[in-house]
Amino acid sequence: MIKIGMMIGERYEILERIGTGGMSDVYKAKDYKLNRFVAVKVLKQEFSENANFVSKFRVEAQAAAGLMHPNIVNVYDVGEEGGIYYIVMELVEGITLKKYIEKKARLSVKEAVSIAIQVSMGLEAAHNNHIIHRDIKPQNIIISKEGKVKVTDFGIAKAATSNTITSNVMGSVHYTSPEQARGGYSDEKSDIYSLGITMFEMLTGRVPFNGETTVAIAIKHIQEEMPSPRDYVPEIPISVEQIVCKCCQKSPDRRYQSMQELIVDLKQSLINPDEDFVKLVDPDEEASTRMITDRDMAQIKRQSDRRDSMEEAMRLKKNAVRYYEEEEDEDEEDEDEDDWDDEDDDYDPKMERITTILAVVAALLVGGIIIFVAGRAFGVFQIGAETEDSQQADTEEEKEQVEMIRVVGMNVEEAKRSLLDLGLTPEIKYEATNAYDAGTVLRASVQDGLMIDKGTVISMTVAESAEGVKVPSATGKSQEEATTILEKEGFVVNVTEGYDASVQNGYVISQSPEPGTTAPQGSSVTIRVSQGTDENKVRVPNLVGMDEMDATVSLTELGLPVGNVTSVSNDDASLTGKVCYQSYSVGSYVDKGTAIDLSISTGPEAATYKYTEGIAAPTEDPDYHNGMSVNVTLTAADGTQLLSTQSTTFPVAANYTGIKSATGTITFTFQVEKEAVTATDPNTGETVTTPPVSEERTVRRDVNFTQE
Repeated sequence: MIKIGMMIGERYEILERIGTGGMSDVYKAKDYKLNRFVAVKVLKQEFSENANFVSKFRVEAQAAAGLMHPNIVNVYDVGEEGGIYYIVMELVEGITLKKYIEKKARLSVKEAVSIAIQVSMGLEAAHNNHIIHRDIKPQNIIISKEGKVKVTDFGIAKAATSNTITSNVMGSVHYTSPEQARGGYSDEKSDIYSLGITMFEMLTGRVPFNGETTVAIAIKHIQEEMPSPRDYVPEIPISVEQIVCKCCQKSPDRRYQSMQELIVDLKQSLINPDEDFVKLVDPDEEASTRMITDRDMAQIKRQSDRRDSMEEAMRLKKNAVRYYEEEEDEDEEDEDEDDWDDEDDDYDPKMERITTILAVVAALLVGGIIIFVAGRAFGVFQIGAETEDSQQADTEEEKEQVEMIRVVGMNVEEAKRSLLDLGLTPEIKYEATNAYDAGTVLRASVQDGLMIDKGTVISMTVAESAEGVKVPSATGKSQEEATTILEKEGFVVNVTEGYDASVQNGYVISQSPEPGTTAPQGSSVTIRVSQGTDENKVRVPNLVGMDEMDATVSLTELGLPVGNVTSVSNDDASLTGKVCYQSYSVGSYVDKGTAIDLSISTGPEAATYKYTEGIAAPTEDPDYHNGMSVNVTLTAADGTQLLSTQSTTFPVAANYTGIKSATGTITFTFQVEKEAVTATDPNTGETVTTPPVSEERTVRRDVNFTQE
């Protein structure tokens, strides 16, 4: 486990954590051998024993280690020590392009083109080393404090040993190329497309395609016409508009064929922005908008099962190896191994073309087999028979949702009846307290107002008096035995079912309230009875307390996609920025592929206060008298000035709401006139007269506001 101050690799001292992601943490460290600061990316401990994660981590290091360029975050070292896998990289202090765009709303044309040139130069160096990034987006571009632009995170990059590589990498769907969205070929021109989308966002402050789901966005990349950035910002020069348009052509053949070509046009646009010099290829049927095919839809849906490109990167190495093994097997049917080695040494364009055609034919054959198998699975090739998948689809369509009602403050029996009427399953937990009447619902596991599936278990925490009956243990017992034990103590037994491979069918998995706690006699105890194991079922993990990325990783490994993610307030301050709600109860079993909705806590809801009392005169000063002109100010403890007025009559009316502080201060300022004073000096007998003076007096009065 990494700790601040520890030394790894006998040269890198960990100084502080500067970033975190789903798989790894990034630390600032001191390289004592070369006396410089570096960034150390460390694979998280929970993934270090997972071969897939370790493999992905190594692929990232190997992909970027050979690149040394001013516009690329350079990799210096990679290693493993005591189960800790790490990559040592150049330390770049700055801001991501995504945050920079958000900060400025949109960039000027000159600034956007300058950044695009630097990104292109970095990618050109990568492409010259046969490395395709495959995940170009503003989040992976850093602008240093010195204004230097650097490309980072080659986590799903792969060295290309031929002109193209087959991969299923989706990348970030807002920036993915059409060929990546279809799961087909991706090459250097895929990076050009993603850079074009990034330029579009720099120039307009928005992405060209958006939607509610990754599938919808991917389909737009394939099918919909690319909007012009001038539709949103008319002052964009024609040359820059055409550069973005050419980068984002649907067909890779109609984009720039290399980063060098793109750089030439970008530099020309800085000199002659309004000149029409960009050569656009006339669109034909292949490049025009086309309807998406069933095969495209199936491929996109398979890709959208993953939350982001991270998990795809974990599988990239295995997919690439399988691809090359298949390609080698096909080639061996026509020529022996020696001929193949000779071909590597002496590049033959004609043979390259033949190899490409063979690969396409093989892909079409495999695609046909996949369509046939998928058709049988979905009943396309079965007449009169309803398949299991279609039945499951019907079941999902029939699943109804209801709006969660407010149960906090209700009597537990009334709350149970209301939840049962909605088709929800109530689960009761008791908490001893004297602040509320026994039987009052204190908390619920689902926030009121949320739409949830019928049958969802709603856990309610109910107030109980200090006196109660100790709940006996029913866990591990048969349903009949557990019911007998609980009813003997005067409890009402509710039964729910669940899957658990470790608990025998018909035996109790868990109970609520838990054994050993006290509950009012006659209250309900819910037992969860095992239905054995189900290979198609997945047990829902506890996600509360995790950040969104860690929760996503946990669900992805179980085959459960993340559903809707919302931000809500939560009274527990320790959950701020973390998951505070999940749509399925911990330990419950759901079908693989079931979407789990999450709520991220924004922290406790801030209390507000009001002040509606009249402000009385400052009689604390004995020299104050009615009719004096007094300056009156009312200031909250957080510095907010609520009132500033001058008055000769009291009380002064005050009516303020929505105050964010519980206390405040009233300040009175007024002038006191002192009359002339005549006195005789006892020593000289001389009479001395002091002239009249005016003194400023200040009176402060602390006040408490009333909570709204």
